[in-house]
Amino acid sequence: MGSFYCYLLECADTTIYCGWTVDLKHRLEAHQAGNGSKYTRARRPVRLVYYEEFDCRSDAMKREHKLKQAGRKAKLKLAAGFPPDRISEIITLD
Repeated sequence: MGSFYCYLLECADTTIYCGWTVDLKHRLEAHQAGNGSKYTRARRPVRLVYYEEFDCRSDAMKREHKLKQAGRKAKLKLAAGFPPDRISEIITLD
């Protein structure tokens, strides 16, 4: 697969944040440190609940746009069906 990601984070206030990146682990660490985005800075800690990997940047950005248009229920449904071991793979990458 490629090296572009679209992802969903659940924030401490239970809101869902959507973004895209080229380095998912690094981006998650930046969000946790308060350097990821203005939105998540005030809503830490955040938890990765879903991601998709793409071969090209434009596909990841298009998916991010589509997910941002989706409602909370749709985002939670994606997260609920996402295998926890795939989240663990990203968090433990070195």
